[in-house]
Amino acid sequence: MGGGIAACLANVGFSVDLLDVSTDTARDGLARVGRAKPPHFYDPEVANRIRPGGIDQNLDRIKEADWVCEAVVERLEVKRALYRIIEPLIRPDAMISTNTSGLPISLLGEAFSPAVRRRFMGTHFFNPPRYLKLLELIPTPETDRAEVTRAIKFLEQRLGRRVVVAKDTPGFIANRLGMWSMIHAVHVAERLRLSVEAVDAITGPFLGRPRSGSFRLNDLVGVDIMFDIARNLADRCPNDPGRATFDPLPRSIHHLIERGALGMKTGQGYFTNTDPRAALDLEHLTYRDVEPFDLPSLKELGKLPLGERVARALELKDDAGEFLRRYLVPTLQYAAQIGPEIAYHVEDIDRVMRWGFGWEMGPFEMIDAIGPDRLGIGAERFYQGKEQRNWSGQYVPRLREPEYRTLDSFPVVDERLSFRVFDLGEGILGVGLSHPMGVLNHALVRDLLAFRDGNDGPVVIAGLGRAFSAGFDLKWFLAEAESGEWGHIETALADFQRLNRRLSSTPTVAAVHGFCLGGGWELALACPLVVAHPEATLGLPEARVGLIPAGLGTTRLRMACEGRAKDVAEMAARLVQGTTASGAYAARKLGFLRESDEIVVQPDALLAAAVRAARNVRPDPTPAWTPVGGPLPGMIDDQFQRLRAKGEATELDILIGERIKSIFIKATDPIDSAERERLEFMDLIRRPLCQARIRHMIENGRPLRN
Repeated sequence: MGGGIAACLANVGFSVDLLDVSTDTARDGLARVGRAKPPHFYDPEVANRIRPGGIDQNLDRIKEADWVCEAVVERLEVKRALYRIIEPLIRPDAMISTNTSGLPISLLGEAFSPAVRRRFMGTHFFNPPRYLKLLELIPTPETDRAEVTRAIKFLEQRLGRRVVVAKDTPGFIANRLGMWSMIHAVHVAERLRLSVEAVDAITGPFLGRPRSGSFRLNDLVGVDIMFDIARNLADRCPNDPGRATFDPLPRSIHHLIERGALGMKTGQGYFTNTDPRAALDLEHLTYRDVEPFDLPSLKELGKLPLGERVARALELKDDAGEFLRRYLVPTLQYAAQIGPEIAYHVEDIDRVMRWGFGWEMGPFEMIDAIGPDRLGIGAERFYQGKEQRNWSGQYVPRLREPEYRTLDSFPVVDERLSFRVFDLGEGILGVGLSHPMGVLNHALVRDLLAFRDGNDGPVVIAGLGRAFSAGFDLKWFLAEAESGEWGHIETALADFQRLNRRLSSTPTVAAVHGFCLGGGWELALACPLVVAHPEATLGLPEARVGLIPAGLGTTRLRMACEGRAKDVAEMAARLVQGTTASGAYAARKLGFLRESDEIVVQPDALLAAAVRAARNVRPDPTPAWTPVGGPLPGMIDDQFQRLRAKGEATELDILIGERIKSIFIKATDPIDSAERERLEFMDLIRRPLCQARIRHMIENGRPLRN
């Protein structure tokens, strides 16, 4: 975890000293961080910002630190012994914290003098820190409130965390409630003799939670970690109303611990990593083939809004209804019981479960959606408008954080079939793409073009769902091609190019999160400025479906390499491969983001940053275009031959590459280049091999290498 935190800091530009027992062990730890999958670093070169060292020789480096973040083994006396050694070296203005998943912060702090204790607090980063934004911050009664405020500001604004201040109680909020919920699900599954696949189907997206469900989540976390946290909580919480969940633990957890089957890290847990995968039979404790679970009620109710869906499911007389009555209802009741002990506010608990565990609704939001009276949790709702009920039963204001407002919290001033328009204040409008993945279509393009033609003021474009835009609707392209409606496709391309030119000439900002691919990338980069989250995936994968970018994407990338023949040749190769960049920093290196585009590390502040940028954004200047010749054709051919030699390009890929090469070399200006884009796109989409790629992607979700 120490290496993961160091990587988080290095990712956003900080210089970090990583101290371990010795320099060699620190180097080994840093190497493990570099090999981690998924990767901890935005870019492997970021690791150069981390300087390994040993406490045997390099403790003096602590004198230089703005933040001393201790993350050694989770043992009270080991941590306290280290504090006594390092205290004389800590600067009077430095932040000082311990990273722990549940040790008592007050007891740890006793090893420091009162002067340091006023700055000392606990942090609980979620693993892996790069991908999970939640951080629990745990002050003690001796921690200066001003220091807490300073820490929150740094962690949220500079490190991109979302901070929840938790009480100094066993397991804090996340492990106390989250681990109870995880282990209780195993107990219920064993009692009802349900399969692990059935429980995962019920507790995944149907319940507004990640696809991992319950048992795949257990394997991700690690059965040994669950065991250790449960034992710790059972020992430290003798009067917990739900203590029976922690002691005794489910028999399957004991079985897996004895076998050393600890989850993904050992290759087997409740599921195996073998091909084909196997699943643990909870009754016989043996592995068997994975059995897909299909319950009609889940499909039928899954179309309803989450609260209504769950309320209806609790009345079912099938396995899903019985499981939810025995699992979900006690979980929500347990949250209400321990809430006053572990959290300062109802909303804090909901935020922890949403941000740390990926729940669509926190427990108290879910209670309100179902109805507290139906769950035996009183008659009063926990939320009323902009107020929340405190532990004394009074309604108090909810947390106000204008810098983290979402697009749909602003007034709607216009609504079209595929997007909504919001009043963001100061004369700035926000366009929210309605499709969950921001999928584009011809109707949206026409509507957006009409909207922009009627409004020259500053605009922010963003996705209202899980992504900015995953691209143009492939199903529409295929249907039109199979029907021979070539004129429809040509008109759609011409309108899309017209829209993107219009966006370039107006003060427009794209706020990019999630996927920004294909036509979505062309839409975003048509805007004079992109504000992107580091984890956004950007690029042009059109070649994977037998096409080329034809919404000015090919033209834009050619202009981005203006005057640099080597870059032009390399860009042609990227387009042939359908390259996408996993992360905004990688996208900038590959030319999929401009140097002028902004990267915002705080995901929930993306919209606010885009609004600030929209106040001053100016239309794109007229781009330069210099016709090229000389050695460039040969340089592009060399790139293509290299891909073919490595088995990374088929004959169809090279055919697509020749189309890109023709545009890059023969176009005389941006208008000519755009015309060539459309012509080459139309030639390709008429070809059966290219249509086969489109069809395969639609049906299988992966490219066909024909």
